[in-house]
Amino acid sequence: MKRSLLCALMLALTALPAAAANLVKTYSYFSVGGRTLDDIEAQLSKNGPQVKSTGMRHPGATQMAFTTRVSYAQKSDSCRIVDAIVTLKVKVILPEWRRPRKADRDVRLFWDTLSADIKRHEERHVEIAKNHARALEDALKATFPQKTCDAAKAKAAEITAAMLAKHDRAQVQFDRVEGVNFESRILRLLRYRIERTESGRLPG
Repeated sequence: MKRSLLCALMLALTALPAAAANLVKTYSYFSVGGRTLDDIEAQLSKNGPQVKSTGMRHPGATQMAFTTRVSYAQKSDSCRIVDAIVTLKVKVILPEWRRPRKADRDVRLFWDTLSADIKRHEERHVEIAKNHARALEDALKATFPQKTCDAAKAKAAEITAAMLAKHDRAQVQFDRVEGVNFESRILRLLRYRIERTESGRLPG
């Protein structure tokens, strides 16, 4: 397998910056053509989603948006949060190879391995966001009563901003670890897939 393609993709798996306990998830696909690894690399660079934070195109991405609905109850001397609902809307963007009939077996094998890893990576971004959305809901519901509803709203905004910042740091850390381990992970997955193919447990 071409080492240049592996290196080129080391930093390519990422999530778009996000600002839930309720999850709305959709998928979108972009076309990848070509018969060789060079062709595929060029297609990923040309057609992949562009990430604003890097200005680069990537082989996969996840767009995220958090929406928080908070209900308050006013008493004579205090105001408290009575309910908080966080909804996470995500759009997972993945590559879809228009596989030529005469594509080499090694190229097909590499693509199957790479595309599966891209999908796993993006789904993990979604899981990280869901976990932080649940934590945000819990934190909002656990907020102590404030003197006024304006103070309660300010506290909710403070908690939300802190949790979303924590979420973004977790996503960046995940990408950093995945980028460092990308080449060794893909090679390990390739070996595993080759072994299963040769043993007849996967189609060739």
